[in-house]
Amino acid sequence: MALNKPYLDVPGTTVFDAEQSRRGYWLNQFCMSLMKAENRERFRANERAYLDEWSITEEQKQAVLARDLNRCIDLGGNIYFLVKIGATDGISVQNMVSTMTGMSEEDYRQMMLAGGRGIEGNRFLNETGRQA
Repeated sequence: MALNKPYLDVPGTTVFDAEQSRRGYWLNQFCMSLMKAENRERFRANERAYLDEWSITEEQKQAVLARDLNRCIDLGGNIYFLVKIGATDGISVQNMVSTMTGMSEEDYRQMMLAGGRGIEGNRFLNETGRQA
């Protein structure tokens, strides 16, 4: 039974709710496996083979291989788990999230130091006349 989810009306926002948790369970478990050095080495040696050991969808595998973190989130990934991929790649969280915004790392850093994104374009869709 579908629940009322008023947060679906916020553009560019994916809330990690129970549905997302179920959808991304194995993707997030894969990410957590990267906490162990031996698993990071196995993943770096053959990413596809390591991903094939997990019960994740082909779409999730492709998102990981492409390092498309926005797509990983769409497919149930949780950013707190996904950062393990960046750590495995030797990439900072700031660098990872800057790629999710389409900004350079420096531009992202400066935006955050200046107080973050402005409200314009980040309102509820129903306030703008658009639909979710």
